[in-house]
Amino acid sequence: MFIGRERELREMIASTKPRRATLMVCRGRRRIGKSRLIEEFGSRFPKFIRFQGLAPREGIDQQSQLEHFSKTMSRELSVPMLPLTNWNDAFFFLASQCKTGKTLILFDEISWMAQGDADFAGRLKIAWDEHFKENPHLTLVLCGSVSSWIERNILRHTAFVGRISHALTLGELPLPACHQFWGKRAGSISAMEKFKFLAVTGGIPRYLEELDPTIPVEQNLASLCFRRSGLLFNDFDSIFQEIFSRRAETCRELVHALVDRPLNLSQVCAKIGKAPNGVITEYLEDLELSGFLTRDYAYSPKTMMRGRNPRYRISDNYLRFYLRYIEPHRDRIEKGIALRETISDLKGIDTIFGLQFENLVLNQLPHLISKLGIKAPIENAGPYFQTATQRRKSCQIDVMIRTRSTLYLGEVKYRPKITTKVIEEVQEKVRRLGRLTDLSVRPFLVHTGQLAPGVEEADYFDTFISMDDLLIG
Repeated sequence: MFIGRERELREMIASTKPRRATLMVCRGRRRIGKSRLIEEFGSRFPKFIRFQGLAPREGIDQQSQLEHFSKTMSRELSVPMLPLTNWNDAFFFLASQCKTGKTLILFDEISWMAQGDADFAGRLKIAWDEHFKENPHLTLVLCGSVSSWIERNILRHTAFVGRISHALTLGELPLPACHQFWGKRAGSISAMEKFKFLAVTGGIPRYLEELDPTIPVEQNLASLCFRRSGLLFNDFDSIFQEIFSRRAETCRELVHALVDRPLNLSQVCAKIGKAPNGVITEYLEDLELSGFLTRDYAYSPKTMMRGRNPRYRISDNYLRFYLRYIEPHRDRIEKGIALRETISDLKGIDTIFGLQFENLVLNQLPHLISKLGIKAPIENAGPYFQTATQRRKSCQIDVMIRTRSTLYLGEVKYRPKITTKVIEEVQEKVRRLGRLTDLSVRPFLVHTGQLAPGVEEADYFDTFISMDDLLIG
């Protein structure tokens, strides 16, 4: 199925130049649907040639990648297999076979292809300038899940300045698109049951494809998470090793430090017992670019000046659920001793589900803004945090959306029943923000569960948005 990427597909089609070769970049975390999007895009081309790098493992070197590239050319282009010894020759021969006609070439997992060649990107740039772009109907897409490699070697590299027509970073599917995976049963399944599945998977298409809507969510998750053959039981090790390779162990330490709450750099380093340095900052950036972490800056609600001490948070629901509930039980699961608890009975699950619900909301900011009916230009949107000083108390707001004249303050609640206490909590947060001259303040509540009598009647929140509302387009 092709679900939820219609906007991205339209952007790719619009970026294709009618009489000039087009170079595109597509990146995003593993299982996010990059290849599926490009396959859909490729269906519009008479000739679609796909190359994929070999995943890094012992024994895979530059020559292995070249041999695999040669085999793919032989199969895709019906030519004899060539004894390639360098990428210059590989690119030249491929371009010679694509001199005319509307053609799409995909280099998938390009960082794996580059393994063993420090100047792979430089050779590719020369091949593009001297060979590929000679065909005005050719489109070349560079794709990969090691987003940090693409960022540093392609997007930030001076050699590619002015050459890339479109750079696309795929995020999670919008929640209305996730809703489609329940198919014809979507209308008869409760929002809470859908939330439990999304609290574990997020809007990751490959994980959503595993959903069987004919059985309860608890059975779905038990099979996926707590059995040796389950995709979500096995996927973490595969992802981390393939993306981070020799950095995988340190990256594991970093995400473990962030399981329970967001932290700044000093707090992360203190938790893993290492001094803050450039290496740790670079690894955190790698995790961020790969779609597992988000770096949030505090902006002054009055002046919009950005703070200097960002916090890192796990923004990938599967990652947090795996670290919190699957990894500690690996031995038992590998022995075939399934967990007896249902998802709802796991220790501390309400707190974790609260964090997961915040992720779902923060990962859907355009959809949320649309639901709120905000028409004015957005100056900033995201979580807000205020540290305590002698003059002010600490304050944390789940979602703050700032326009020129208005602050929309969002409280995100995962609870079976939400009482009028939520109003007192938000009122206290507004007081801690201090005087907001020339700004209107409009609180809103995003929630799962039922609203107790008095919450709506108090007429405090401007807008109520339920999980059902978020799932509807």
